[in-house]
Amino acid sequence: MAIELISPLLKIKINQKGAELCSVTNNDGVEYIWQANADIWPRHAPVLFPIVGKLKDDELNHENKSYTLTQHGFARDMNFELVASELNFCTFQLQSNEHTRSKFPFDFIFEVRFDLENSTLKTSYKVYNPSKETLRFSLGAHPGFNCPLLPEESMQDYYLEFESDNYKQTLLHNGLLSDEKLNLNLKDNKLPLSPSVFDKDAMVFENNQINKISLCSKTSAHKIIMECENWPYFGIWSKKGCDKFVCLEPWFGIADNINSTKKFSDKNGLIHLSGGEEFKASFSTAFYQ
Repeated sequence: MAIELISPLLKIKINQKGAELCSVTNNDGVEYIWQANADIWPRHAPVLFPIVGKLKDDELNHENKSYTLTQHGFARDMNFELVASELNFCTFQLQSNEHTRSKFPFDFIFEVRFDLENSTLKTSYKVYNPSKETLRFSLGAHPGFNCPLLPEESMQDYYLEFESDNYKQTLLHNGLLSDEKLNLNLKDNKLPLSPSVFDKDAMVFENNQINKISLCSKTSAHKIIMECENWPYFGIWSKKGCDKFVCLEPWFGIADNINSTKKFSDKNGLIHLSGGEEFKASFSTAFYQ
């Protein structure tokens, strides 16, 4: 089941499964969201919860028990409850249950809300801890954007525009964080796009380096601007060798380090939420034509 939001400029669709944004079209019918071609990457914009990235050996150890939790967690594959919906907003909710506790030994109430105003979509997350035990978790977004947007364009007609020229990138090794850093030096704040950009997996940025980033075309007026102030981590990814889409991913959390002990309480990037407390975060994406 898909929920539809409408503004004078955009039409939005969100799947109840995974609370996943699956379509953003403008009045000319231009589709901004990757349409989940199963032969390439079978998702649109998965919600990452209760972890971001991979755990070492997909293993979580908590209070002397071991749990299996695969990359990016289980929320993206679960049916959320629609708890509110109007023409320009909707809210989905996922609560812990026997199934989730078999993979992740914490109680939670997780809400995802979408608000559409003109050309801007705001995505908000809220996590509430209903138990007395401290809830440890991560969350993030993983939207895939068509790149190119128009049939006469190619990925090489696009670039990412950053806020400065110098960044420090953390390299991945088999999906886990390595201790190796790479200086990303840009010219005029721009990173030209091509499939080779992602030959070494996702580009990962730690320490709150990305607060605003734009996906821009050199041949048309189309542009996507994402603002995610105060999100501590950010990923940029496309499937190796693919020239069809690019993902811009604000994260509150990050993959395990290659030297992880697998003890969950020691994991970097976790949010620690005491009983009765809640955590909120949001980011916005503007679609221009």
